[in-house]
Amino acid sequence: MEEYQQRNGQTIIVQKKTNGLGTAGFVLALLSLLFSWTPVVNWILWVLGFIFSFIGIFKSPRGLAIAGLVISCIGLIVLLFLIGLLVLAAAA
Repeated sequence: MEEYQQRNGQTIIVQKKTNGLGTAGFVLALLSLLFSWTPVVNWILWVLGFIFSFIGIFKSPRGLAIAGLVISCIGLIVLLFLIGLLVLAAAA
């Protein structure tokens, strides 16, 4: 997006920085937590969210990318817990 500002009769074009990969990683990480009860969908969303957030860390602004990476790590803990429950249920 571009903003137009007037200063001393001059027009200055300011372009806002965005981090599309960081935002996508954040959204996918949130969706992976939301769909953590569905095995395959959760795994796919978690992997994509983790990868996009990790790549987004190296671009500016980093806020949503860091949040997506943290949520992906929490999602990994939930994922491992659910896999452990499935293994225990299968062994019983």
